[in-house]
Parts: sequence; structure tokens; C-alpha cells
Amino acid sequence: MPTKFIFVIGGVMSGVGKGASTASLGRVLASKGFQVTAMKIDPYINVDAGTMNPIEHGEVFVTIDGDETDQDMGNYERFLDEDITRENYMTTGRVYQSVINRERNMEYGGKCVQVVPHVPEEVIRRIDYVAQTKKVDFVLIEIGGTVGEYENILFLEALRMMKSRDPNSVRTILVSYLPVPPSIGEMKTKPTQHAVREAGRTGVTPDFIVCRSEETIDLPRREKLAQFCGVPANHIIAAANVSSIYKIPQIFDEQGFGDSLLASFGMKSPKSRLKEWSTLTNAIERATEEVTIGVIGKYFATGDFVLPDVYLSVLEAIKHASWSLGRKPVISWLNSEDYEQDPSKLDELKNLDGILIPGGFGTRGIEGKILAIQYAREHKIPYFGICYGMQCAVIEYARNVLGMSEANTVEMNPKANNPVIHLMENQQENVDQGKLGGTLRLGTYPCNLAPKTVTARAYGVQQIHERHRHRYEFNNDYRETLEKAGLVVSGESPDGQLVEIVEISDHPFFVGVQFHPEFQSRPLRPHPLFTAFVQAAIEK
Repeated sequence: MPTKFIFVIGGVMSGVGKGASTASLGRVLASKGFQVTAMKIDPYINVDAGTMNPIEHGEVFVTIDGDETDQDMGNYERFLDEDITRENYMTTGRVYQSVINRERNMEYGGKCVQVVPHVPEEVIRRIDYVAQTKKVDFVLIEIGGTVGEYENILFLEALRMMKSRDPNSVRTILVSYLPVPPSIGEMKTKPTQHAVREAGRTGVTPDFIVCRSEETIDLPRREKLAQFCGVPANHIIAAANVSSIYKIPQIFDEQGFGDSLLASFGMKSPKSRLKEWSTLTNAIERATEEVTIGVIGKYFATGDFVLPDVYLSVLEAIKHASWSLGRKPVISWLNSEDYEQDPSKLDELKNLDGILIPGGFGTRGIEGKILAIQYAREHKIPYFGICYGMQCAVIEYARNVLGMSEANTVEMNPKANNPVIHLMENQQENVDQGKLGGTLRLGTYPCNLAPKTVTARAYGVQQIHERHRHRYEFNNDYRETLEKAGLVVSGESPDGQLVEIVEISDHPFFVGVQFHPEFQSRPLRPHPLFTAFVQAAIEK
């Protein structure tokens, strides 16, 4: 069967749920026995997501082969339960970079290289490459932003060109928002009608409309959209807010979304097999006893609003582990800078069952994180440090157990007297030359575990493979001193040169890892370290 291409575009506003819709539809198609993969197009000039502001753009998700991508790639992996590679992600910057490189190499045969058609053709070439190399039945392609923006118009042109090339192999889904203004009390379809017309101006006509809303779309509104948007009523899918995004595949399947999509291609629709997802959502509903986890970061606030998407994979991994243990996760978002300004606020940590400090960069808020780690260590509160959270744990231990008051990371103080965290040797040249984008230690690396440690018991194996995103590391000059003082190195690179995991044995749970285990947690397969951490929090 020739590969089918399903484009997902957005209307009315961003953040409406295109990624979750794409991932959920992918899950439905996969449950019917089809081979499915998903791609994300980001309309930014950035070559990858690694240099994007996390508060503005959300989490940077790292693939197994070391690409820094949009957070929706994490949704695809979690819902499809497969590892997705760099070929499935593109940005405006990446596409233009390829076109310019090909022009410099005379690959256009002396033609005048133009924005149209050559940029959309490069987009199509990348989509076709994924279809051919991954040998899938369906490629779902999410185009970032909303219709009507200048930024994504070339990607919509690629969609138009693909549909013109082979109308029977391409379908378009518009995910749009239907507001219910409080002063009116009625669901309004007009913004979505305008979005459909705006898409039409680029030559794109939606085949399906996913209606995001506070409450489920009713029959009169459905009929109005069908009439004014030229979309069959059974191609209008209700997608009201739900308590968990993991319910969406079932909601889509109950409305026959997958069946209608397959019928539009002239294909038969096998029965969906979503039993595992049903078991998951039932477990989510049954979990009423709470476990409270504090996530201490510095990227949450934007004005008066809190954006947990900055740590999306971490939060999802906590949920996966909690649900598997029959608990309802209650996650508190805490700003590390508050503890720097007022250390007395640390007392609020005693009400938590567990504390987690995720990855990050820069000096802002680091002292607050170190104070929180000290509190967790001394008050025996289960602690899990990821990347920067591991490095801060090493600094805290050196300062308050070994008495190295000036212990630090050279990221914060390049002239630190006791640089227990320093720049990786092969990173010095990149920093000196200002080559910072895409040059971190990225992707999956092996790690050997020390036997009879908390970490080894959690994994149940001797060697693991985890994803990394960092430039600084544990300084081996201090390893012997720290180990003699009780800090346990429970994981290291196979050559023994890189410390990957540290822990404290005389503690309910105190583990710091240099890698990012959250990227490998799946709703049906929680990550073992998160499960061990949440279990310790429950026992506390």
C-alpha cells in the first residue's frame, strides 16, 4: 500500500492541542494494525529547538540520535511507544540551510533558486524520505503555528503541492478552538469558519475538523460547521477538555475518527485494539490517594502565568510512575529563586512526599536549588536530581558535608576554588569558539551500574542506555574525596571516565543522574527510576 500522508494544521490560536491530537490519532491507527510515524514542522528560523527559549517554546525533547526537538516529539514517542529520530523533525532554519547548502554545491544545476518552489520541495523531499526509509503506512505531519501566519505559509504550500501531486494520498485535519464567551454563554463557530477560509486562501481545504473546546460541541454547532466549512458532519470530531490527554485516543475511536479517515482513503478499517489504553485510563480514574511531588525549577513563570510545559516530559514521567503505583500525582511547581530571596520558605518542603530538580542552564536560581537539596538531604525527603539537579546535589554535598564552602560549577563561577563540576574536555573548544548550538553531549549513551545500589535495584540490569543533553560534568579530581565522604557513584560510562549517577545510601531515596530519564518514560512503561522515586515518596 502506498504511504498515506495526514497533515495536522491549527486554527484560531496556538497551543490548542495539535500535538496531542496528532499523537492520539496515530495511536488509533496503530491500534488497527497499521505502521505509523509522526513528524513535526516548527516554523522557526532556529535550526533546532536547542536554542529556543523554553518559557516561550516549551521543553526541548532529545531523540535517541541526539536531535534537540520540539516537545510534541515526546508526545509522539509516548503515544506511539516508539523511538523517533531526527529525520522526523524540521524547522524553517533547517530547511533553508539545506536549500542553501544544495545551491552552494550546484545541486540545482545552475537554476535560479527560489523560495517557491524550492523551499516547499525540500519540505516534501524530507517527508518522502521518512516515508521511504521507515516503510510506514501513515505519516502524520504536524505543522506548527496557525493558518494565516506568514511563518508557516511555505509548509502549507508544501501540503498543497503534495495534495495536487496525489490527491488520494493526502488528507488535512484542522485542529481549531471553539470558544464559549462567558458573557454570551454560547459556543461560537465563527473563529473556526474564518480559519477554514484562511486555509483556503493558501489552497488548503481541511478534510476533517477537530473541535477543541471547554465542552463538547453540540449538534447545531456541528451542522453549522458542516454547512459553512464544506466538511461532512461525520468528519467533525469533538475534542472537549479532558482530565488526562491519555483519554483522547479512546474519545477519537468512539467517534469513529480512524474509521472515517480510512474510509476517506477508500480503505477498510480493522477493529481498534485499545485495551491497554483502556486499562491505563481506568487506572488513572481509580487513583484517588495522593502522592505530592515538588518540582523545583526556574522556568515556570511568564508574567502572572505558570507554564509547566517547560518540564513536560518530567511531569509526564511522574504521572506514569504514580499511576502505575495506584496513586494520584499532585505536582507542586516551586521557583528556586524564592528560596534565595527568603530561605525561611524552605519549610514548605516538609509538606512534600518527594522533591525533584530537573535540568536547566545558567546561574539564575542555582543557589535556591542547592538550599532545597540540602533541606531534602537533611530532612530525609526523597530527592531525585536530573542533569543540573545532579550537579547541584554534588555541589551541595561538597559544601555541607565536606566543608568545601566555595565548591561550585564552573558554569556559575569559572574561577571556583573547588570546581566539583567542570566543563567536559571536548567541549572547551566549542565554548572558546562560540560554537554552542547543537554541540552539547546529545543522544543515547551507555552507563554501567554499580551492584547493590538503589539505582541498580531500580533498573534490574547491569548496563543501561539513557539520553543526554549537557556540557558540564562531574570533576573526577574530586571523586575519591567525595566517595570517602559517603557519596556513592552508582553509575559511570563504560570506560569509567564519566560519572553518570550519584546517590546517598543513608537516605530513603537520594539519587542524581546526569542524563534525562524522563525522555524514555512511557504511559504503558513507566521509567524504573521514576517508579523507584515515587515509591519512596509514597513510603515517606
